[in-house]
Amino acid sequence: MADELNGRDGPGAGRAALRITFAPGSQAEADEAPIRAGIAAGGRVSIDGEPSEAALTDRTSSTARLETSDGSHRVLLHELPDPRRAALGVRRVEVVIDGWRIELDVESEARARLRERATSVRAEAGRGGPSELRAIIPGRVVSVDVAEGDAVEPGGRLLVLEAMKMQNELKAPRAGTVVRVAVGPGETVELGDVLVVIE
Repeated sequence: MADELNGRDGPGAGRAALRITFAPGSQAEADEAPIRAGIAAGGRVSIDGEPSEAALTDRTSSTARLETSDGSHRVLLHELPDPRRAALGVRRVEVVIDGWRIELDVESEARARLRERATSVRAEAGRGGPSELRAIIPGRVVSVDVAEGDAVEPGGRLLVLEAMKMQNELKAPRAGTVVRVAVGPGETVELGDVLVVIE
Protein backbone atom coordinates (compact mmCIF):
# COMPACT_ATOMS: atom_id res chain seq x y z
CA MET A 1 0.00 0.00 0.00
CA ALA A 2 2.84 2.38 0.75
CA ASP A 3 4.13 2.11 -2.81
CA GLU A 4 0.75 3.05 -4.27
CA LEU A 5 0.37 6.01 -1.93
CA ASN A 6 3.85 7.18 -2.79
CA GLY A 7 3.13 7.13 -6.51
CA ARG A 8 5.08 3.96 -7.32
CA ASP A 9 2.89 1.60 -9.31
CA GLY A 10 5.08 -0.52 -11.55
CA PRO A 11 6.55 0.53 -14.90
CA GLY A 12 4.72 3.86 -15.02
CA ALA A 13 6.24 4.98 -11.71
CA GLY A 14 5.49 8.53 -10.67
CA ARG A 15 1.71 8.24 -10.69
CA ALA A 16 -0.42 5.53 -9.19
CA ALA A 17 -3.76 4.83 -10.86
CA LEU A 18 -5.97 3.08 -8.33
CA ARG A 19 -9.57 1.95 -8.24
CA ILE A 20 -11.12 2.23 -4.79
CA THR A 21 -14.49 0.76 -3.74
CA PHE A 22 -16.21 0.33 -0.41
CA ALA A 23 -15.64 -3.20 0.84
CA PRO A 24 -18.67 -5.53 0.85
CA GLY A 25 -20.54 -5.09 4.10
CA SER A 26 -19.52 -1.45 4.48
CA GLN A 27 -22.28 0.97 5.36
CA ALA A 28 -21.91 2.75 2.01
CA GLU A 29 -24.70 2.59 -0.53
CA ALA A 30 -24.74 -0.77 -2.29
CA ASP A 31 -24.60 0.86 -5.73
CA GLU A 32 -21.78 3.26 -4.84
CA ALA A 33 -19.61 3.62 -7.94
CA PRO A 34 -15.87 2.89 -7.69
CA ILE A 35 -13.59 5.89 -7.27
CA ARG A 36 -10.72 6.17 -9.69
CA ALA A 37 -7.97 7.88 -7.76
CA GLY A 38 -4.70 9.11 -9.20
CA ILE A 39 -1.90 9.93 -6.79
CA ALA A 40 1.07 11.79 -8.25
CA ALA A 41 4.56 11.48 -6.82
CA GLY A 42 4.15 14.81 -5.01
CA GLY A 43 1.02 13.57 -3.23
CA ARG A 44 -1.49 15.51 -5.35
CA VAL A 45 -4.73 13.56 -5.69
CA SER A 46 -7.08 13.39 -8.68
CA ILE A 47 -10.54 11.81 -8.47
CA ASP A 48 -12.08 10.30 -11.62
CA GLY A 49 -9.57 12.23 -13.72
CA GLU A 50 -10.31 15.62 -12.16
CA PRO A 51 -7.64 17.41 -10.10
CA SER A 52 -8.51 17.69 -6.43
CA GLU A 53 -7.47 20.20 -3.80
CA ALA A 54 -6.49 17.28 -1.59
CA ALA A 55 -2.94 16.06 -1.12
CA LEU A 56 -1.40 13.23 0.87
CA THR A 57 1.68 14.30 2.82
CA ASP A 58 3.97 12.84 5.49
CA ARG A 59 3.34 9.36 4.09
CA THR A 60 4.71 6.21 5.66
CA SER A 61 3.67 2.58 5.24
CA SER A 62 0.78 2.99 7.68
CA THR A 63 0.09 6.71 8.14
CA ALA A 64 -0.41 9.86 6.12
CA ARG A 65 -1.76 13.35 6.47
CA LEU A 66 -4.61 14.38 4.17
CA GLU A 67 -4.51 18.09 3.39
CA THR A 68 -7.86 19.43 2.15
CA SER A 69 -9.56 22.80 1.87
CA ASP A 70 -11.16 22.26 5.29
CA GLY A 71 -7.90 21.47 7.07
CA SER A 72 -5.47 18.69 7.84
CA HIS A 73 -6.61 15.16 8.68
CA ARG A 74 -4.64 12.27 10.16
CA VAL A 75 -4.99 9.05 8.15
CA LEU A 76 -4.16 5.58 9.45
CA LEU A 77 -3.87 2.68 7.00
CA HIS A 78 -3.94 -0.99 7.92
CA GLU A 79 -3.95 -3.77 5.36
CA LEU A 80 -6.44 -6.52 6.26
CA PRO A 81 -5.35 -10.03 5.22
CA ASP A 82 -7.70 -11.56 2.65
CA PRO A 83 -5.88 -14.31 0.68
CA ARG A 84 -8.81 -14.91 -1.67
CA ARG A 85 -8.97 -11.27 -2.76
CA ALA A 86 -5.18 -10.94 -2.76
CA ALA A 87 -5.03 -13.75 -5.33
CA LEU A 88 -7.14 -11.50 -7.58
CA GLY A 89 -4.88 -8.50 -7.02
CA VAL A 90 -7.28 -6.70 -4.67
CA ARG A 91 -6.16 -5.34 -1.30
CA ARG A 92 -8.58 -4.89 1.60
CA VAL A 93 -7.53 -1.81 3.54
CA GLU A 94 -8.84 -0.37 6.79
CA VAL A 95 -8.70 3.43 6.69
CA VAL A 96 -9.21 5.59 9.76
CA ILE A 97 -9.56 9.33 9.16
CA ASP A 98 -9.89 11.48 12.26
CA GLY A 99 -11.39 8.50 14.09
CA TRP A 100 -13.85 7.49 11.33
CA ARG A 101 -13.20 3.90 10.18
CA ILE A 102 -14.01 2.46 6.75
CA GLU A 103 -12.88 -0.59 4.82
CA LEU A 104 -11.90 -0.21 1.18
CA ASP A 105 -10.89 -2.53 -1.63
CA VAL A 106 -7.95 -1.12 -3.59
CA GLU A 107 -6.52 -2.39 -6.87
CA SER A 108 -4.67 -0.95 -9.81
CA GLU A 109 -6.94 0.68 -12.37
CA ALA A 110 -5.27 -1.26 -15.20
CA ARG A 111 -5.97 -4.59 -13.48
CA ALA A 112 -9.56 -3.56 -12.70
CA ARG A 113 -10.17 -2.74 -16.37
CA LEU A 114 -8.69 -6.08 -17.41
CA ARG A 115 -10.89 -7.91 -14.90
CA GLU A 116 -13.96 -6.12 -16.26
CA ARG A 117 -13.11 -7.19 -19.80
CA ALA A 118 -12.48 -10.76 -18.68
CA THR A 119 -15.73 -11.03 -16.76
CA SER A 120 -18.09 -8.79 -18.70
CA VAL A 121 -20.49 -11.53 -19.58
CA ARG A 122 -23.87 -9.83 -19.42
CA ALA A 123 -23.17 -7.35 -22.18
CA GLU A 124 -21.58 -9.98 -24.39
CA ALA A 125 -24.45 -12.40 -23.79
CA GLY A 126 -26.90 -9.72 -24.90
CA ARG A 127 -24.98 -9.10 -28.13
CA GLY A 128 -24.75 -12.76 -29.02
CA GLY A 129 -21.28 -12.37 -30.56
CA PRO A 130 -18.20 -14.35 -29.57
CA SER A 131 -17.13 -14.21 -25.93
CA GLU A 132 -13.38 -14.34 -25.30
CA LEU A 133 -12.75 -15.69 -21.83
CA ARG A 134 -9.38 -14.53 -20.52
CA ALA A 135 -7.24 -15.37 -17.52
CA ILE A 136 -7.86 -12.92 -14.68
CA ILE A 137 -4.85 -14.29 -12.79
CA PRO A 138 -1.64 -15.99 -13.93
CA GLY A 139 -1.51 -19.71 -13.31
CA ARG A 140 -1.31 -23.24 -14.71
CA VAL A 141 -4.08 -25.06 -16.56
CA VAL A 142 -4.97 -28.21 -14.61
CA SER A 143 -7.65 -29.60 -16.91
CA VAL A 144 -9.73 -28.64 -19.95
CA ASP A 145 -13.29 -29.94 -19.94
CA VAL A 146 -14.42 -28.86 -23.43
CA ALA A 147 -13.26 -29.13 -27.02
CA GLU A 148 -13.93 -27.03 -30.10
CA GLY A 149 -17.46 -27.64 -31.35
CA ASP A 150 -18.88 -28.55 -27.92
CA ALA A 151 -22.19 -26.99 -26.91
CA VAL A 152 -22.11 -25.41 -23.45
CA GLU A 153 -24.76 -24.18 -21.05
CA PRO A 154 -24.45 -21.21 -18.66
CA GLY A 155 -22.39 -22.23 -15.63
CA GLY A 156 -20.90 -25.30 -17.32
CA ARG A 157 -17.26 -25.92 -16.41
CA LEU A 158 -14.81 -25.11 -19.19
CA LEU A 159 -11.46 -25.60 -17.49
CA VAL A 160 -9.63 -25.50 -14.18
CA LEU A 161 -6.80 -23.04 -13.55
CA GLU A 162 -4.44 -23.37 -10.58
CA ALA A 163 -3.02 -20.19 -9.07
CA MET A 164 -1.33 -19.76 -5.70
CA LYS A 165 -2.11 -23.40 -4.82
CA MET A 166 -5.84 -22.79 -5.33
CA GLN A 167 -7.88 -24.33 -8.14
CA ASN A 168 -10.27 -21.97 -9.92
CA GLU A 169 -13.00 -23.18 -12.25
CA LEU A 170 -13.71 -21.17 -15.39
CA LYS A 171 -17.42 -21.49 -16.17
CA ALA A 172 -19.39 -20.66 -19.30
CA PRO A 173 -21.01 -17.21 -19.01
CA ARG A 174 -23.81 -18.15 -21.42
CA ALA A 175 -25.08 -20.88 -23.71
CA GLY A 176 -23.17 -21.29 -26.94
CA THR A 177 -20.65 -23.29 -28.90
CA VAL A 178 -16.94 -23.49 -28.13
CA VAL A 179 -15.18 -22.16 -31.23
CA ARG A 180 -11.66 -22.08 -29.80
CA VAL A 181 -9.74 -23.66 -26.94
CA ALA A 182 -6.48 -21.73 -26.70
CA VAL A 183 -4.81 -23.72 -23.90
CA GLY A 184 -4.16 -27.28 -22.85
CA PRO A 185 -3.52 -29.09 -19.57
CA GLY A 186 -0.17 -28.23 -18.00
CA GLU A 187 0.22 -24.93 -19.87
CA THR A 188 1.10 -21.77 -18.00
CA VAL A 189 -1.02 -18.68 -18.69
CA GLU A 190 -0.45 -15.02 -17.93
CA LEU A 191 -2.93 -12.37 -16.89
CA GLY A 192 -5.15 -11.51 -19.88
CA ASP A 193 -4.34 -14.57 -22.01
CA VAL A 194 -7.27 -15.92 -24.06
CA LEU A 195 -8.39 -19.29 -22.70
CA VAL A 196 -11.65 -20.17 -24.46
CA VAL A 197 -13.85 -18.48 -27.06
CA ILE A 198 -17.61 -19.15 -27.09
CA GLU A 199 -19.97 -18.10 -29.88
